[in-house]
Amino acid sequence: MHQILPSLAELDDHARSEPAFAAWRSGHGPLQHSAETQAGVFRIAHQLVQAGLQPDLRSVYELFHALDHLTATGLWLVAHMTYARRVRLDGAPLEREDFKPVPEGHTGGALNMVPAYAGYLALNSLTGQTRGWLMGQGHCVAAIEALNLLVGNLQPEQAERYSLDEAGLSRLCGDFYSYAQAADGRPGVPLGSHVNPHTAGGIAEGGYLGFAELQYAHLPLPGETLVAFLSDGAAEEQRGSDWIPRWWRAEDCGTALPVMIANGRRIEQRTELGTLEGLEGFKQHLRRCGFDPISFDGRDPAAFVCTLWEMEQRLARRVHEKDSGILAYPLPIPYGIAETVKGYGFHGAGSNAAHNLPLPGSPYDDETARGHFNQSAAQLWVAPDELDAALGLFARQRADLLPERDNPLANRHPVEPLLPELHWRDEACSPMAALDRFFVDLVAANPGLRARVGNPDELASNRLGGVLKALRHRVSEPESDLEAVDGRVITALNEEAVVSACLANQAGLNLVASYEAFCVKMLGAMRQTLIFARQQKEVGRPAGWLGWPLVATSHTWENGKNQQSHQDTTFCEALLGEANDVVRVLFPADHNSLLALLPAIYRARGQLSCVVAPKRERPAVFDRERAESLARDGAILVEEVEGADPLLLIANGSYQLQEMRRAAERLAVAGYAYRLVYLQEPGRFREPRDRWEAEATADAALREALFPVDARRVLLTHMRPEVARGHLWPILPDARRSAVLGYRNRGGTFDEAGMLFANAATWAHVLAACAQLLEVPLDSLLTEDESAAVAGKGDPLVLR
Repeated sequence: MHQILPSLAELDDHARSEPAFAAWRSGHGPLQHSAETQAGVFRIAHQLVQAGLQPDLRSVYELFHALDHLTATGLWLVAHMTYARRVRLDGAPLEREDFKPVPEGHTGGALNMVPAYAGYLALNSLTGQTRGWLMGQGHCVAAIEALNLLVGNLQPEQAERYSLDEAGLSRLCGDFYSYAQAADGRPGVPLGSHVNPHTAGGIAEGGYLGFAELQYAHLPLPGETLVAFLSDGAAEEQRGSDWIPRWWRAEDCGTALPVMIANGRRIEQRTELGTLEGLEGFKQHLRRCGFDPISFDGRDPAAFVCTLWEMEQRLARRVHEKDSGILAYPLPIPYGIAETVKGYGFHGAGSNAAHNLPLPGSPYDDETARGHFNQSAAQLWVAPDELDAALGLFARQRADLLPERDNPLANRHPVEPLLPELHWRDEACSPMAALDRFFVDLVAANPGLRARVGNPDELASNRLGGVLKALRHRVSEPESDLEAVDGRVITALNEEAVVSACLANQAGLNLVASYEAFCVKMLGAMRQTLIFARQQKEVGRPAGWLGWPLVATSHTWENGKNQQSHQDTTFCEALLGEANDVVRVLFPADHNSLLALLPAIYRARGQLSCVVAPKRERPAVFDRERAESLARDGAILVEEVEGADPLLLIANGSYQLQEMRRAAERLAVAGYAYRLVYLQEPGRFREPRDRWEAEATADAALREALFPVDARRVLLTHMRPEVARGHLWPILPDARRSAVLGYRNRGGTFDEAGMLFANAATWAHVLAACAQLLEVPLDSLLTEDESAAVAGKGDPLVLR
């Protein structure tokens, strides 16, 4: 809807009658207000008063005037954080010794974020509503930390260290990129190069550009509002962000306000959006995707306030029109485009250098650079009495406001879900059937917990037909009974987009299932969440969101028919490298072993689970009691033949257990003693890397009972042997007395048995390893034809 705004002459008349408007209108240093922004402030001031959110126009204009001073000081402080060891609140030029010998900081982007975040803080203050925030470009954290300190929005450890005086501000500058380290190796100060759990209100590190674009629509619940600050470089690259209007529904999504900081620069080059043609083309693209783009002056914090307010009003009107039958989904989602130049407000703005260090040299040893710094800082400096007045006004406006650090999106702790009845089975079936029924029942039992299913390809193919039937694909125009406007299955052939829908749904119940080989594309998004959750635990504010499984099915050993691109064990291997207390890597062998894992997975807080599960029918190996024991301990003795010096056979993976059991039969016939152990959760038996991981690993008694140190052993793993051996050295203590078999990066168009043979991972290869460890002839365990096949000189078919 076109808004009728006052003319410049009307604004001049208003300034004469409202001195506070005139005072704000004059700006401060590089902060100047266009006629369009002036009109926007005029309009929002009247709307806030009419809505009863502010007592009078003067109060609004005074806060906007204070906002200029807050923003200028934020810009000034960000520049100091990069270059200086101290600040001078009296505005005196800094001397050589006041500077850091080696400056560091993503300065240009942080400078651009100052008016953005300051505008967000001001809108919260003016409306008395605390919105959440998300920043995709986490390296711009200096802006957040600087402004949080100025307005007193701090976590306790920062409040204790950074006071709002010259000493406290100087300590903030000195700590930024100080590389300080505590005795235990962790960061020695509550400040980082990116958003972290010390950053008040932060919910994601933002180190992986592009994931905020995929997640912001799925983060807020109805009644909540999220402001998402996005990167123009990421917007060019991350196409999944274009689909947000496909997924946003007022019935289960809160207000999402995306704002792209269009500064026109990547690290080393101009973005396409840095040209007029590119920006206009991007706006057209947004409209075709269902967005409602709004361009505004990204150099002015007041423009952010006005635009965010307008975006909220527009989206509310669209929802009303949808409820009235005028519009249908997808609704036009307002999308703010903050047009600016990289590093606006400081020397070097608009250049490639502005990304990191905009000055031509270090002010510590370069007099020219020192002059540029002091000159730019002087334009931003706010006199102490004016700054005190501005911060005092903000403090009064925010007296009854929930601090941004406490906004609900940053403090998720949904109620514990009611768990459904478990249905055990004793016949051969797909293990995925356990998850299919459990998740449907779980969602039905917990209607207050928003459900999301991430599906990059085929739920039905992955044996989740019940989930699909109950929850259905989310679409705008349903074509079948398996689709619905309010469907809770997010389907797109983009693994990053669908996993992000669930990673963002931290207030609800989630499930992601994908072909194992293509889960690799999800790793970055998952790792960002895992890093943040681990850091939250380390600072004593553990994440409270409910755990859920990311299921790698149609996995490597089942996907021989689809060539080697579909045969990859990287996903589970990579996640084994992460902290075991925030991500479990699990290999259930049958229906009951998967079912027994699910209650603990969904009761967990701040912990994901990688579940590598077969989708084909698998024999029932574990009854309820043994499946629950396996879920609890991470490994179990499956069977044994007693005798002197028994071989230790370790299976990790459903098909691997099958091969091991066949090998064990041959050992028993030959008269050899053995113990067969199934290893479902390898990470439980690693050497813990810190005290948190120690709490998630098996104790020494269990480890010794299952994996006695003096036994010769063979491990047949789902993973690559080298990876398994590296992680599991505590249960593989002597390389001379152990053998590890698994995925050797061999594949092609094979069936299941062909995949096992190609990777030297059949039962017969296990027996060859056993013969070597026992120092007995191979023909004592294998026939001549079988031995020839294992040696690569015979017919592989004899091993089937």
